[in-house]
Amino acid sequence: MGFTIGRETRSGSRRRGRMSDCTTVAEYTGLWGWAVVPGARASATGSAVRECSCGDTSCRAPGAHPLGFAPEVPAGATLDDVTKTWSGFPGASALLPVGRTFDVIEVAEAPGRRALVRLERMGLPVGPVAATPDGRAHFFVAPGAASELPRLLYRMGWDDADLDLRGLGPGDHIAAPPSDLAGLGPVRWLRAPSLDTAQSPPPARLLLGTLAYVAHRSPA
Repeated sequence: MGFTIGRETRSGSRRRGRMSDCTTVAEYTGLWGWAVVPGARASATGSAVRECSCGDTSCRAPGAHPLGFAPEVPAGATLDDVTKTWSGFPGASALLPVGRTFDVIEVAEAPGRRALVRLERMGLPVGPVAATPDGRAHFFVAPGAASELPRLLYRMGWDDADLDLRGLGPGDHIAAPPSDLAGLGPVRWLRAPSLDTAQSPPPARLLLGTLAYVAHRSPA
């Protein structure tokens, strides 16, 4: 299953691509229980300047934001439900609203990969982890992590450290694999969701110490 965002295709393959898009979105809504929002897509012009499908020539986040006029596909939506909505937004990227079933801890991809190996070796619970084409890793954690992050870092002694680490919470969106992010390439899973982790990602406190330690030891 994959998105065909930003690619010109013949009519037959375009229809197949749209059904593949819908099937992927229906997996997120029906199997994992996540809402999905149609997102803008970006295309590079001849001068390599990215243009956003939202139509705003001064868009500050081309291809990396929800379409304000597009309805959200709610958690639990069936393939038929998804098809009815998504058919109106061909090529849209699939964005996941953060702050409901999960928050996100974002770190650079390289230390994120190293932290993931450490966490798995220690037998700690790990939820879904995604990697973006601009070199970031998204660790899915229990809701509330974004607001708790400063307090947790303080309690762990990392509050004064210069860490490339931040929390994403209510009001934020992330691109879901295999959507194209801002015309840079597809988002991909480093650790795919499962029936156990999609609805019950681990508390941030179980991962944060390792993430902070690896981020601190990684070159800027």
